[in-house]
Amino acid sequence: MGVTIKDIAKETGLSYSTVSKALNNSPLVKKPTKEKVLKSAKALGYQPNFAARNLVKKKSQAIGLAWPTIERIALSALVTEINKKIEEQGYSMILSINPIKSAIELFKRMQVDGILVFEESEKDLIESFIPESIPLVSYGVPNQNSYPIIDVNHKKAIFIAVHYLFELGHKHISYIGDLSQIDLRQQKKALGFRESMNQLQLNIDPNFGMIDTRGLDWFDGYKAAKRLIESNSLPTGLISGSYDISQGVLRALKEAQLKIPEDILLIGYDNIPQMKLLETPLTSVGVPIDKLADKMVTSVMNLVENKQTVPRVQLIQPELSLPVVQSGKG
Repeated sequence: MGVTIKDIAKETGLSYSTVSKALNNSPLVKKPTKEKVLKSAKALGYQPNFAARNLVKKKSQAIGLAWPTIERIALSALVTEINKKIEEQGYSMILSINPIKSAIELFKRMQVDGILVFEESEKDLIESFIPESIPLVSYGVPNQNSYPIIDVNHKKAIFIAVHYLFELGHKHISYIGDLSQIDLRQQKKALGFRESMNQLQLNIDPNFGMIDTRGLDWFDGYKAAKRLIESNSLPTGLISGSYDISQGVLRALKEAQLKIPEDILLIGYDNIPQMKLLETPLTSVGVPIDKLADKMVTSVMNLVENKQTVPRVQLIQPELSLPVVQSGKG
C-alpha cells in the first residue's frame, strides 16, 4: 500500500488537516511548515492520489488535446507550445493521437476539465459526438458548427505570399501543395492562390502553375519538386503549402543546383521558428505559432475557469516573416 497523508502526519507530528493543506499549497499554512511537510513527503515517497483529489475538488486540472496528425513538424511545434501555455495556467495536458471520437470518449472517462480538438478533414467533424458537460474548442474550418472553432485565414496567407512575389517583380508564380479534396485547410490555400492570381491578372501556367504534392510530408514535397524541375518549366516564385513540403522542395532544388533566391524564390507556409533553422532560411507566411497556441488555450480556459462564452468562430490573420532580404526576379 502506498504512502498516505496520514503517514506524513505521523512522521511530522502534524495534524492530517495541516498536512493536506500544505500539500495543496494553502496560504493558511506557514512556509516553514510547508517545507517540513514537503521534505517528509519526498523522503517517504508520497505520490498524490489524483483520482481522490478530483472527486473532492470536482476538477482534474487537466486539458485533453485530440491531435491525430502530430507527426508533422509544424503540428508538433504547435502541440509543444500549447502544452507550455496550459502548464502556465496550472493545468496538465493529456494528448491523444487516437481518432477524434475515441479521444473524446477517453477524455470524458478521465473527466478532464476541457478539450482541444484538431479537425483536419471532413471526416473529423465532431458535431454529432461533442460532450455536453465538458467545454470544447476546435482548431478547424468553420462549417455550421455549434461549438467554438479557431481558424487561420489560409486564403489570406497565400494572398499575402502571391502579392509579395508580385511586388518583387515576379509574374511566373507557382503553388506547390496538397490539392486533394480531403483537407479543408489545403483547399482554402489552393483557392487563395487561384483568387489572388486572378486578381493580379496573372496566368496560372497549365504546366507548373499548381503542383500537387498528394500529401503533406517532406518526401511528398521532394517528389513533386523533382517533377517540376524535370518539366523544364520553372517559375521564378514558388509558394509551398507547409513546412514539411518546404523541406522536400529545398532538397530537390539543392540537388538540381538551383539557388534561392537567385534562380527561384521560395516562400514557405507555417510561420514557425523552425523556418529560420533550415539550411536555407525561408521567407514564411502564416500565423506565428505562439499566437495560435495562446488563442487556443485562452479560449478553452475562458470556458473552463471563467465560464465565459467565446465566439463561435475566431479567424486569426496571418503574417509574413522575412528572415533575410531576398531579391526579386521577373
